[in-house]
Amino acid sequence: MEKQLFEKNPILKLTFDFSLMIIDYCEFVNSQKKYIISNQLLRCGTSIGANATEAQNAESKTDFIHKMKIAAKEAEETQYWLRLCEYANSYPDCKALQLKLAHIQKVLGKILSTSKNNLQPIV
Repeated sequence: MEKQLFEKNPILKLTFDFSLMIIDYCEFVNSQKKYIISNQLLRCGTSIGANATEAQNAESKTDFIHKMKIAAKEAEETQYWLRLCEYANSYPDCKALQLKLAHIQKVLGKILSTSKNNLQPIV
């Protein structure tokens, strides 16, 4: 995807930046030999942006909504794993990730509600 389009699309920028943060966090957690949590968090945390990016080439508005819903589900899973990291005694601080994720979830929610409203036939 062109860098210019990426920079102009807030959800793509947010999720890409978040993915970079997740990679750094997971590499650190992985270095502490906490592989299971690290791998799960890496998969779902980076999948949010992958699905949002894939939605940009959706075949229809319905397909766009479907892909964005998948991104939202991945965000929910990411939230779960980050919550585990927050409450586990031996994991590094993840508050910055949680705040960024909350912002992403709000944006995804707005995208989904707007897209669904635009699907409704005008009577």
